[in-house]
Formats: sequence, C-alpha cells, structure tokens
Amino acid sequence: MISQNTIDSVFETARVEEVIGDFVNLKRAGSNFKGLSPFSDERSPSFMVSPAKGIWKDFSTGKGGNSVKFLMEHSQFTYPEAIRYLAKKYNIEIEETEQSEAEKANTDIRESMYLVSEFAAKYFQDVLVNSEEGKAIGLSYFKERGFTNETIKKFNLGYSPETWDALTKEALGKGYKLEFLESTGLTIPREDRPFDRFKGRVMFPIQSMSGRVLGFGGRILTNDKKAAKYLNSPESDIYHKSKVLYGIYHAKQSIAKQNNCYLVEGYTDVIQFSQAGIENVVASSGTALTPDQIRLINRLTRNITVLFDGDAAGLRASIRGIDLILEEGMNVRVCSFPDGEDPDSFARKNSHDDLVAYLENNSKDFIQFKASILMGEAKNDPIKKADLIRDMVTSISKIPDRIQREVYIQECARIMEISEQVLTSTLAQLIQKDIAEASKKQKQEQRPFEVHRNQPPQAGTFSGGDPEDPRNGPPDDYPGDPGFYPQEQSQKVDILYGFERKVIEILLLYGNVVENFEDVFLKADEEGNVKEVSEKREYKVFQKIYLSLQEDEIQLSNVLFQNIYNNIINFYNQNETFSLDKYLMHLEPDFAQEVTNILMEDERLTVHNWEGQNIFPKHKSETIEQNVSETIFSLRWYLVSGIIAELKNSLMTDPQEDNSEVLSMVIDYSKLLNNFSRKLGRVVVPYH
Repeated sequence: MISQNTIDSVFETARVEEVIGDFVNLKRAGSNFKGLSPFSDERSPSFMVSPAKGIWKDFSTGKGGNSVKFLMEHSQFTYPEAIRYLAKKYNIEIEETEQSEAEKANTDIRESMYLVSEFAAKYFQDVLVNSEEGKAIGLSYFKERGFTNETIKKFNLGYSPETWDALTKEALGKGYKLEFLESTGLTIPREDRPFDRFKGRVMFPIQSMSGRVLGFGGRILTNDKKAAKYLNSPESDIYHKSKVLYGIYHAKQSIAKQNNCYLVEGYTDVIQFSQAGIENVVASSGTALTPDQIRLINRLTRNITVLFDGDAAGLRASIRGIDLILEEGMNVRVCSFPDGEDPDSFARKNSHDDLVAYLENNSKDFIQFKASILMGEAKNDPIKKADLIRDMVTSISKIPDRIQREVYIQECARIMEISEQVLTSTLAQLIQKDIAEASKKQKQEQRPFEVHRNQPPQAGTFSGGDPEDPRNGPPDDYPGDPGFYPQEQSQKVDILYGFERKVIEILLLYGNVVENFEDVFLKADEEGNVKEVSEKREYKVFQKIYLSLQEDEIQLSNVLFQNIYNNIINFYNQNETFSLDKYLMHLEPDFAQEVTNILMEDERLTVHNWEGQNIFPKHKSETIEQNVSETIFSLRWYLVSGIIAELKNSLMTDPQEDNSEVLSMVIDYSKLLNNFSRKLGRVVVPYH
C-alpha cells in the first residue's frame, strides 16, 4: 500500500497541464489551456485545464477533477495506479506500507488483468535476452531486422518459448490466477491442460496511451502454413483493437510537438521509424482503420500523413481509410514508397536526413494522391474517368468544413480539367443525400417522449432536505446562472439552487482572501436614542459567510451543498493556508466532482474566447467584497420572500380569524426586503 507521504508528494509535484498534455494536445487560452475532449467526439474544443486551480473540466461530458482523476477517467487507472504513474513520471520514490488481506482481495478484475499482462510483458522480455532459446531465435530475428538493444528495450520486445505452457506455468507459480491469464487471452483454456496462445513467437506488447500493457501481437518465425503469421490478443475488458494504436505511448509527445502523425500498418514500421529518429508514428496493427483510432490521434493533432507500401494493390485497399479521416475533420496527406518498399525496409536503408527529406518531398494532398494513383487506370476511358471524379467528390463531401470543401473542389477541377460548377452541383447532391439518410436514421431511432408537469415544492422549507427532493439538484442543462430557467420550470427551486451554489463557489475561490466588509449594528447615542450604524471591518471571506449564515440560522437546502459547505468551513478552520490540490485530495468522490464543476464554471469564458471577440467580461476576483455581500443578501432576500409567501397563504386559508399579528409580521418582513433593496442597490420584490 502506498504511504500517505508519497501521495502528498505526488499531489504537490504533479502539474495538471503536464500530466494531461501527455494525452491531449493543449493550447494556451489566457491563463488556462484548452483542447479537444478525450472523452467525446467533438471538433470544437470544450476541454479546459486550469494550472492555477490544478484541475480540469470537460464541458462536453461534465467530467472533471485533478490529475489523478484524469488518469482514472482517461486510462481507467485505479487510484493507486494513478499515484504510481505520477510518481514514476516525476521520479518520486514510492514508500510502501503493508497491505492487508482485505485490501489484496479488493483488487478489481480489470486491475488483475493489467497486472497479468504486465507480468507477461516482463516475462517475454526476460526470456528474449536471458534464455538460450530466446537469444538464438527471438533476439536473432530482431537483430536481423536491424533493431538495436536500446530499441528492443524501449518497445519491450520479447519472445514466447516454444514450450506449450511456459508462460502459464511461470505465472501460476508466481501467484497469478488462471482466470486472468485466460481472460486476457494469454492462456487458452483446455480441460486436461491449458496452453500458451503465443508459444514460439516474437512478442510485441501493445500499450495504451498511458503505457499500460493491453495485449500482445506475436509473429511466428517458422514456415508453418497452418499457423497465422501474426497473432493478436483477443478482445477483452482491457483490450479493444479498434480503439488502440500501436506505438501511441511512445509517439504521443512527438505527435503533439510536431503537430503531425505518420500512420503506418505494422509493428516493425513503427519501431524502424522510431529507431531512425522519427517518433511521431503509430500503426493500426494490420486492422482496418477505425473512427476510434482516428479520434485517438485527433486529440494530439489534426494532421495525419498516411504512409503506404509501394504495391498498387495495397494502395487501392488503403486509400479507403482516407474518407474516415476526412469525416473527423482532419487534414490528410499521403506518401507512398517506391515499388517493393514499405516503411520498415525504406527506413532501414536510408539515413534520418534522407528519410525526412523523402517524406517532405513525396507527401501529397489526398486529392493529388487519388488522382495520381487512379488516373493511370482511367487513362483515356471517359467512363472510368467519370467514376474517378465522382470518387474524389465523394471524399470531399466527407469534409465537415465548408471552406475546406470549396478549396478542394477548386483543386479537383484544376487537376481533372472539369468545371467547378459541375463538381459543386455533384457535391451538393451528395451532401443532401447524406443529410436525408442521417435524418431518416434519426427518426427511426427516436422514441416517443412523455411530458411530466413539474410539481412545485412546498413553500417555506429552507433547511435540511431529502436527497430525492427535486430541490436538491438542478436540471441536466443547468448552466450555473439562476436566471437561466424557462418560466414553466419551478423557478423557486432553481433560484435557491443557484444562490446556494454561489456560496460554495465563493468559498472555494476566495475563502481565505481578506476583505473589508460593511457591518451593520445598533448603537445608542448620548441621549439614549438607538440607531443603526455601519462600519467597515476586516474579515476573511469564509468567516464573513459563516457568521452571516449563522446569524440568520440558515442551513443550505441542498444536501450535497450543505455537506460541502461544512467540509470547506472545517478545512479553513484547521488550515492556515488553502491548497486546492490538498483540499481535493481528501474529498469524497461525490464532493470532488461537484467542487470541480463549480470551480471550472468560470472557464467557459476561456472556452468561448470572448476577449478575442473584443468582449471583456468582468472577473469576479476584481469585486470580491461586492460578490460576497450580494450573494448573502440575495440568499436572505429569497428566504424572507418565502416567509412572506407563507404568511400570506395563512391569511388566505382562514380569513375569519384575527390576523393582525400576521399582518404585522408581513409588514415587518416587507420592510426587511426594502432594506435588502437598499443594500443591493436595486429594487427587489417578494419572488414567491
């Protein structure tokens, strides 16, 4: 078990923008960073990182948190895994404490599968470099491919012995369970004796973007015609081949830095390019390119250069993946190698400088590439040429950006010597057809919906509350502005929710800030007359809010907000300084998610780039005292309005009774509302 000292060191050292920058292409936006969401398919960035607050927020999915939370969400790490990953990244020595049997038993299934996979990768590598069989067969093969010892170690290359159950027996002897060896596909179950899937093969571990071993590719070295040349791990809870790119772990930083990704087909293509000094390269591992794989690249760069083998049949088969890349709004260039060459062989035969020069000089726009490949087949056949042009326009129709489509139409018209008008007309027909098909599909998938009338909550109940009560949560599309809601919704609930959320926001952002607040109190003069006096007094923001709510005996009606409120106040009272990282580290997951949502609400300003449009929103930090005072008075105004509404309802319920006392209370509370109006500098009326 990891010691608390190690955990504290990790949180103090880890920089959220550095951690996330390993997985997402971040661009500076004021004091923050923004990028495309790694959790959804989007083309406009809604993913925000705040270095100052040490947190991130994905506005497209609602997810958010600190560095550890990102790793848990993105890479499916457990909490200890995330801590270990960050400790390794920042060279922090991990202190271990003894783990109880109960803690060992709580290791989940996915974690067990990861551990088995990582054990297997180390086992295969050890066999490769330390066993006679591994050195004679596996290591010899890699050396023949030109791989250096450093490259073999970098990509964790290995060898699985020819023995039927070498890995299985070793893993069981080390305490790993057979069920996890089988669920990862490392072992094939059989009643009499389980056996190794990859026996007698050189091994290529397939890693996630964060470096976890997800599965393996194994290449057979004998001429056994019954056995597949390459064999991959089967689909499992941790390995989905359509969502993985070989080499992405080693390539991610270079892809983001170079703002380009080279896409190849095989493992050795990636390894050979990396050894030649070109690291921004990944492979689809022999499978057809999928949208999920493209989106994985899209998080790091919008530019892909597809590298094809030199044979014509391979080129025609491969260019079908280009349309998928275009659909994701990415920029595509294509480069093919001389006939008989592939990226692996070409990189082996050429120096780094020659390889870079070849890629730069021979990378073509996809329109030019398609024309150069297919025009040879069309030659002087007008029917084939028409089919080629239609094929090119179909590719252009996949591009979401209208300006880009227009530019490509012009280029296509120039290359194919055909009028732009004809191409534009054909393009419009294709787009209209796609829209019609999408609309038809959407209608088929739509289900009838029911309309439920909102039931207004009982007036005047302002404290405590049931978690199932609608007052204890906002609608799904709540934007953080209490004035947002449509009239048909229960405005009473929404406004109270907004005020209470505002209290939490202020405590989180400015709780430790010292400000001068106006205090109002009664004072008798020399003649004994009592009058209201105000003066400025210095408070920390959290002290002012706490004293104000205590004075009015106000408890937040939203259960989650009240719990967070108590938690924050206790933290401020126990700590001289407020560290957001330290505070979030000790929060329960439910609290942490809501706290992150609140903290990152302001970052929408950065997402929308208002300042770039010459719109300059006023930052709350510039008016902290006013912000705090207005929030407190607004909350009190709302609660007093509720009391007035209850009193008026009681007058209507029994008009025959003597209601003079109730009327007097209504007048007194109405005067209090007028006082709030004066304090707030605007007219306020009972809302309920």
